[in-house]
Amino acid sequence: MLTRTIASFTITEVELFKQKMLNWANRFNIFILLDNHHYNSAYNSVEYLLAVNAVNCISDTGHALQELDSFITAAQDWLFGHINYDFKNQIAHSVSAHFDGIGFPDIFLFQPETLIEIKNNKVMIACINSQPENIFASILEEAIDETYSSISINIQSKISKQEYINSINKLQQHILRGDCYEINFCQEFFAEETTINPVKVYNQLSKISPAPFASFYKLRHRYLICASPERFLKKTNNKLISQPIKGTFKRDTSDIEKDENLKQQLLQSEKEKSENVMIVDLVRNDLSRICKEGSVMVEELFGIHSFPQVHQLISTISGEIKNEITFSNILKATFPMGSMTGAPKKRVIELIEEYEKTKRGIYSGCVGYIDPCKDFDFNVVIRSIMYNAEKKYLSYQVGSGITFKSDAVNEYNECLLKAAAIKKVLQ
Repeated sequence: MLTRTIASFTITEVELFKQKMLNWANRFNIFILLDNHHYNSAYNSVEYLLAVNAVNCISDTGHALQELDSFITAAQDWLFGHINYDFKNQIAHSVSAHFDGIGFPDIFLFQPETLIEIKNNKVMIACINSQPENIFASILEEAIDETYSSISINIQSKISKQEYINSINKLQQHILRGDCYEINFCQEFFAEETTINPVKVYNQLSKISPAPFASFYKLRHRYLICASPERFLKKTNNKLISQPIKGTFKRDTSDIEKDENLKQQLLQSEKEKSENVMIVDLVRNDLSRICKEGSVMVEELFGIHSFPQVHQLISTISGEIKNEITFSNILKATFPMGSMTGAPKKRVIELIEEYEKTKRGIYSGCVGYIDPCKDFDFNVVIRSIMYNAEKKYLSYQVGSGITFKSDAVNEYNECLLKAAAIKKVLQ
């Protein structure tokens, strides 16, 4: 077990320090930032946490699922990273054969050399090989370029609007035949031969769409710029919670009364609530496989949460984990998350592969951390820009839950609504 040198510092200009810190972190090949943007919740984990440089890691080998638990146990330290949606192939023995322009490995978890946490105006720096005082001084010396040059990127869609509608109609025939009850169908928007400044794009997206599970992740030449509002799984001691999102209505922030009316429409929408209930039942079933009998419960059903562009229905499901359950056991039972697949999970995973045109990769996977006590918190990677600086390929994907009652045109428009903040940043 590697020991860390820890020191605390006081800062006066918090936002300026955060900008300098990101510029400093971008010198390295690997870093990840987790930021909750001051959203208040009974289940808050971290306010602002940055992990930089890898002293140890586990990456996709085709056998990572079998190696995970021993890696976590041996580390006895903080671990950060991601799990691709396509890690399902090791869990469900499925395949993902579509095009992937970004190229994140199916899993990557790393033990950081430097860990920096900000709470209010206090900075905690914990290092393995470096000295916290030197790190702090280096960050303070960073120059800040506060200009934001407008960029205009030629965004293309992988499928046309009509192709999208045709796919929804075909999926509804599967629902009618009883193949599934609900399926999350996603589409990709992309740009080729594109150069961006990922740090500036992340800062701009954070201004337009601050989110409780935001992250900024660099893995060599691959970047994830994420404004996710959704938690996948959080473990605290022996308690596990999941908070799936299903149900979306646009906001009208220019008119308080209209905005409140839209919120009530969402709460009263039978279509949106039925989507949410289906996923809640799926999550309850997933958790029951690894939690003690009778401990799985719905702590909140149809909780309305408001974000800059949308109102959403979020439910909270919890359970008490059985003894001797490991991280890999939890993944086998719950991954990929039901809100990004549908029900029943095994069949919709097959239909997703059949009808979608792009490999999901890190999109609809998860990003987060495991702490030294083996507690963890992972988001759902949605509302995100993915960028491969080597290939100059930029991508974002959006999806929605399809039921038999869904209207294909409305679902297409919901996808555009979810991507509005991203499109505003890029165009």
